[in-house]
Amino acid sequence: MRRITFDLDVLRSFVTGVELGSFARAADRLGRSTSAVSAQLKKLEEQAGTPVLRKSGRGMALTEAGETMLAYARRLLDLNDEAAAALHGSELEGWVRLGVPEDFGEALLPDVLGRFARAHPRVRIEARIARNVELLDRVCSGRLDLALAWDAGVTTPHAERLSQVPLRWIAAADNALTKPLDDDEPLPLVMLEAPCLMRTAATTALDRAHIPWRIAFTSASLAGIWAAVAAGLGVSLRTSFGLPPSVRAMAPHESSLPPLGSLGLCLHRADAESSAAVERLAVILAQQWQSLPLAA
Repeated sequence: MRRITFDLDVLRSFVTGVELGSFARAADRLGRSTSAVSAQLKKLEEQAGTPVLRKSGRGMALTEAGETMLAYARRLLDLNDEAAAALHGSELEGWVRLGVPEDFGEALLPDVLGRFARAHPRVRIEARIARNVELLDRVCSGRLDLALAWDAGVTTPHAERLSQVPLRWIAAADNALTKPLDDDEPLPLVMLEAPCLMRTAATTALDRAHIPWRIAFTSASLAGIWAAVAAGLGVSLRTSFGLPPSVRAMAPHESSLPPLGSLGLCLHRADAESSAAVERLAVILAQQWQSLPLAA
């Protein structure tokens, strides 16, 4: 079998185009002409020996081979960038203050901090897990350099949208509910203390579907939410990220609960001109997010 060595510049154009949803935008981002990016995609398909893109309406969509190629391309680029950063990591010094929602404390933060610390051992990181309102307030006031936060409809001056994340109804892993989901009693909800984006999304969706509800349990932390849902006190609403084994995201067909939309996830910077350390952490955070199974 002929050994293939993929061109990392080609893979970067491919990944950037898919993530931006436009190869013309990818050309702008990478400082190349659209014709150069088109030539790179042609080269990639020649190397792969199969189409990685297909026409879909006015745009392009991934083929099955393209989806496989995308996953490997991201891994190759991450490793390349990490190697490059490690070689020059000693050049970066300073302090970075990072904030993330509780949902990603275990699903994202350990890998991000580990990658960054290995590549940049002379940079100190202060990480904070907090509610969305607090994260945005700290970025705007300069008390955080970088924050991952849900799109609450209130933007910051230097925000970058990473993706849209589907919202899901969350129930106990064994479906142990004190009340059936389809009886005439108000639906018991397990929610974080207000104000809460997920709480508002849940009650709005139920009101529109004319489904009565009641707040059965309120907690200041997700740990309390998971415990109450696992105990069968009610259902909650979150994304599929960071769920413990004791709860699960319900499939849309499982009950008469209304369908849900999605929630934007943004990366916020305190300053337009961030330090090199902050920018490097932002890159690693975005890369690690894209590598999560449900991030796309």
